[in-house]
Amino acid sequence: MSTKYFAPHGGHPGQEQLLTDRAVFKDAYAVIPKGTMRDIVTSFLPFWEDTRLWVIARPMSGFAETFSQYIMEVQPGGGSEKAELDPEAEGVLFVVEGAATLRVGGETYELSPGGYAYLPPSSAWTLRNEGDEVLRFHWVRKAYEAVEGLDMPDVLVLNENDIEPTPMPGTDGKWSTTRFVDPSDLRHDMHVTIVTFEPGGVIPFLETHVMEHGLYVLEGKAVYNLNNDWVEVEAGDYMWLRAFCPQACYAGGPGRFRYLLYKDVNRHMALRPGAASYPQHQRLKAAAE
Repeated sequence: MSTKYFAPHGGHPGQEQLLTDRAVFKDAYAVIPKGTMRDIVTSFLPFWEDTRLWVIARPMSGFAETFSQYIMEVQPGGGSEKAELDPEAEGVLFVVEGAATLRVGGETYELSPGGYAYLPPSSAWTLRNEGDEVLRFHWVRKAYEAVEGLDMPDVLVLNENDIEPTPMPGTDGKWSTTRFVDPSDLRHDMHVTIVTFEPGGVIPFLETHVMEHGLYVLEGKAVYNLNNDWVEVEAGDYMWLRAFCPQACYAGGPGRFRYLLYKDVNRHMALRPGAASYPQHQRLKAAAE
């Protein structure tokens, strides 16, 4: 089945448009509809040329605190030779339109739609749009939580079209997950996956868990239960969930419902506000030495 991913193109609504929309920000979740991603809310980054972005998530005290997520838009010839300025930040890139030339660790990779890259801290990666079309991709960033005795994860460059989705047990294939990272690889402290529901597929209970989520709808539509509110979402919408926000889903069709999903995994819970467990431990150890 051919895959097409939704990406915002900006623009600006006319003066005749109604103000009413589906945007909502609550204590447990936020829904950022595709219609809010307009020219007026784009931003720019140092050392990125001919590039703008929509920031759709950032760490916020008392809400989701572990990650940020951008939708990047790079014009032909644009990009960056100093892409990531934070040496402690790991990143995931996922291309939805156009093509990217990624250089990292002495290797060059071409990323097309469906292309995924995991970039560990201090990778010194660069990215250019060397094609003729506008490049649009998601960039998820997290402060990596190192663990003494575990190596740093490797660079990974993959494409979802080359990966067989894993069906959820007992769902007849109506609910599946495309995983780019082996779940048993504890070097990783976050997973970015693609979740697919065939028409009629459901999450049949209210998930309530410690993982924070960012869910960007790549394709289709569904109704989501977020903290007991039923919310309609469609391709281009973004759901941003804090830890323990109850959540369930019904994908009524007519086509597939698919989203890019972030979650934090595989680490102890930080016991000191404002500090991740392992980096804090390492800083204390270094100070003592």
